[in-house]
Amino acid sequence: MEAPIPIGRGKLARRAYGIDEIALVPGTATLDPALTDTHWTIGGITREIPIIASAMDGVVDTKVAVKLTELGALGVLNLEGLQTRYEDPDPVLAQIAQVGNDEFVGLMQQLYQEPIKPELVLARIREIKQQGGIAAVSCTPGRAMTLGPLAAEAGADLFFVQATVVSPTHWAAPGHQALDLERFCQDMPMPVVLGNCVTYEVALNLMRAGAAAILVGIGPGAACTSRGVLGVGVPQATAIADCAAAREDYQAETGRYVPVIADGGLVTGGDICKAIACGADGVMIGSPLARAQEAPGRGYHWGMATPSPVLPRGTRIRVGTTGTLEQILRGPALLDDGTHNLLGALKTSMATVGAKNLREMQKIEVVIAPSLLTEGKVYQRAQKLGMGK
Repeated sequence: MEAPIPIGRGKLARRAYGIDEIALVPGTATLDPALTDTHWTIGGITREIPIIASAMDGVVDTKVAVKLTELGALGVLNLEGLQTRYEDPDPVLAQIAQVGNDEFVGLMQQLYQEPIKPELVLARIREIKQQGGIAAVSCTPGRAMTLGPLAAEAGADLFFVQATVVSPTHWAAPGHQALDLERFCQDMPMPVVLGNCVTYEVALNLMRAGAAAILVGIGPGAACTSRGVLGVGVPQATAIADCAAAREDYQAETGRYVPVIADGGLVTGGDICKAIACGADGVMIGSPLARAQEAPGRGYHWGMATPSPVLPRGTRIRVGTTGTLEQILRGPALLDDGTHNLLGALKTSMATVGAKNLREMQKIEVVIAPSLLTEGKVYQRAQKLGMGK
């Protein structure tokens, strides 16, 4: 462990690193990209692409969830979002895309006051299943006891319990019962994914509670403002490495392997490659997929905490529309900035550093490289091309 750094009398801190501050080092061998294996397994479900689409209303609806399944990836539907509050969410999504920057928070708070309808929860999950899609769904801890049984009744394949921070130790206010994560994982008929966390200790405790996988990341998302509002977070490279260490220790202790999913702050193929090199088994991304033609956000992206009635911790950003889901995930790439053909980027990076599979990719050498994205790129930055966009 790195020695603590004094930031003042009586206060020590340790250095943490973001994805932009590191680089991957090629090994002693290379291989053809066609020989790399990117398959991974989460909750007994094997996928070729280690990418999960975030449970955000501008990213995933039932059609997108089905399409992502067909492409070899996975999409998570937000059970507390517009899809379960409105029979026809299209006019609502159009309103969000058209409102001005000064009015959108109030509009979002108003739109999300519409109650969640149990019949729509059942219907959306069944829509995905009936079309051959993998039904992965998400809710916050406060609604897990209500929405979990509905998801089970509808036959959901994976259940995500997500919040800005999820901890197995939570003191509830008087009159409120805290969610018992261990009991919940035991009682649910499908695998339960828990998050988010950023530390070794919490990651280990979530695994011990029965998590089928854990989500790592607090505040790095493109539309998230938690770090600004709350001042809480750990840069992703360090957070992933710490939680991956917990995974290794937990497997040595129990024999059970719990995948680590890097959630947030990953925009390009290079970001995804570096997240896996830090120890992630897969990644969860939002803004890169919100740019797809099929995305319900109409070129906009917003976080799950954006419509909070008391303390919004997200914003709406314009990401535009750059291609289809297939072009973004599998190519062919139409852009030169690393945001298209994310699978191709991963396979090529693995081939370049000599990693045949994701476990080997997790073990490659990483260096601290704050100049990685700027070194020698003066013309790209000046002309706003490639890495200078």
